[in-house]
Amino acid sequence: MKKKVAAIISSVLLAGAVLAGCGGKTSASGNSGAGASSEAASSSVESAVSVKAASEEEKTVSQSAAEPETVSVASASTSESGNVVSAASSPQEAGTALADGIYMAKFDTDSSMFRVNDMDYGRGVLTVKNGKMSIHIRLVSQNIVNLFYGNKEDAQKEGAKLIDPTVETVDYGDGTTEDVNCFDVPVPALDQEFTVSLIGTHGNWYEHQVTVSDPVPAVQ
Repeated sequence: MKKKVAAIISSVLLAGAVLAGCGGKTSASGNSGAGASSEAASSSVESAVSVKAASEEEKTVSQSAAEPETVSVASASTSESGNVVSAASSPQEAGTALADGIYMAKFDTDSSMFRVNDMDYGRGVLTVKNGKMSIHIRLVSQNIVNLFYGNKEDAQKEGAKLIDPTVETVDYGDGTTEDVNCFDVPVPALDQEFTVSLIGTHGNWYEHQVTVSDPVPAVQ
């Protein structure tokens, strides 16, 4: 009887030990699986964050490349000295009307022979009256006999209205003077080329492109 009881007790103890061992093994396996799952989840989150960051960076770069570079008006409108020049303080803009008055304006041509007198430094007297403009220029000699507002073909047509000269004396400041031809030329617009034809002492017509620009109020 005692042996039977001892055997039963031993069996119970063995079963308990086996069950304890299995429970410990299961717990360890469970902890290991949970740790692996946690590491996998963390890795997935990190990967997702990296992919999103790369996507956002690529999107930003693409937008920057697609957007045109913007240049401010102030930085584009600078004088030679580096100071900003506002539109309001800039010289007369092309095509805009001047108030009636007297101005000094640049008179540029495509010819070294057809030019204003050196004593006038490339300028003539621009008169604006009732919205119409004309510029008075003194030439370098009397070799140009007539001017015509337009091309040389029209200048030679019957009834063409030629611009006759007036004669003025230029003082060169070195004790010498010279009588030169002067003309009043119609100006259709500022800063825009227009055609003026001329005839010289040899009777030949020549056609030139003229530009009037940079009007400055004349000192009275």
